[in-house]
Amino acid sequence: MERFSAVKILIAARDSLYAADPTAGAMKRAGGLGDRGPTCLAADPWVTSRAWCGTSDGTVLRSDDEGATWSVVAEVGEEVTAVAASPAERDVVWLGTEPSAVYRSADGGASWERREGLLALPSSSEWSFPPRPETHHVRWIACHPAESGRLWVAIEAGALVTTPDGGATWRDRVPDGPYDTHELAVHAERPETLRVAAGDGYFESEDGGATWASPERGLRVTYLRSVAIDPGDPDVAVVSAASRPRSAYVAGHSDGRLYRRVGEGVWERVVDGWPEPLDTIAPLLTAGRTPGELWAADERGIHRSEDGGASWERIAAFPESPPSLRALAITSEGG
Repeated sequence: MERFSAVKILIAARDSLYAADPTAGAMKRAGGLGDRGPTCLAADPWVTSRAWCGTSDGTVLRSDDEGATWSVVAEVGEEVTAVAASPAERDVVWLGTEPSAVYRSADGGASWERREGLLALPSSSEWSFPPRPETHHVRWIACHPAESGRLWVAIEAGALVTTPDGGATWRDRVPDGPYDTHELAVHAERPETLRVAAGDGYFESEDGGATWASPERGLRVTYLRSVAIDPGDPDVAVVSAASRPRSAYVAGHSDGRLYRRVGEGVWERVVDGWPEPLDTIAPLLTAGRTPGELWAADERGIHRSEDGGASWERIAAFPESPPSLRALAITSEGG
């Protein structure tokens, strides 16, 4: 059995999409996007060689060969800022845009329907993205692992909202919940436990988002960018964090780092195997396909952990200095 089980890693940067082959330890620019700027990525849980990519010009692309080639499946006319493929229902894909809107495809991207009602939520009048206060966008969409149509949608900035029925109805943010959610991770074995990396800190819920807590003991910085859960252990979480937005995203001005937590324990900074310098941009994180397997991407390349984020190894470097990194996804052969 190959060490990396024939996975391919896709990384979206501001101007380019990169594809990495961990087995070969190589990374290159992926073709087929033209001059479109990739903004978000998602792997398809039903077809393992399939991936989805949203772009800044409002285009949705699909790859069926692990990111080697891409085809346009939709043009929604607004910048696509989030994409997610449902693990509960084959061929169902969700998009988020700027200005904030949610779209659904039930046929693998052939057609799309805008889900109304999002902007009717009471908190929507307060949503605003600080660098562009006149607008806001969908930063992240998380699908329930087993219940079709149940979603958590993060608005940057202002709310984490939910729908139990595929956007037919919406539930507004709740007290003590995250305000500036960047990513939300959920484990298939414990689907009511939500873990959130947010600009206003770390949040977790044990009841699907009805109530929230912020266990941050051990975190020295609390601007969180990314979160992942060990595929083999829902009690193990890893987050990336920095002191402020510029330090999280801008190489050369960064103080990003990784933290790991087991169960209800203290967050501990991860340094084992993390190459020097330790402080980089706050890495993007995603869970792998096997127990203990996690992946991270920063400006130096991609890194892999086989022990739930306790230690890391750099697998491949970028062929050039990439601009700001935006998204990370994993595909694999077959499926």
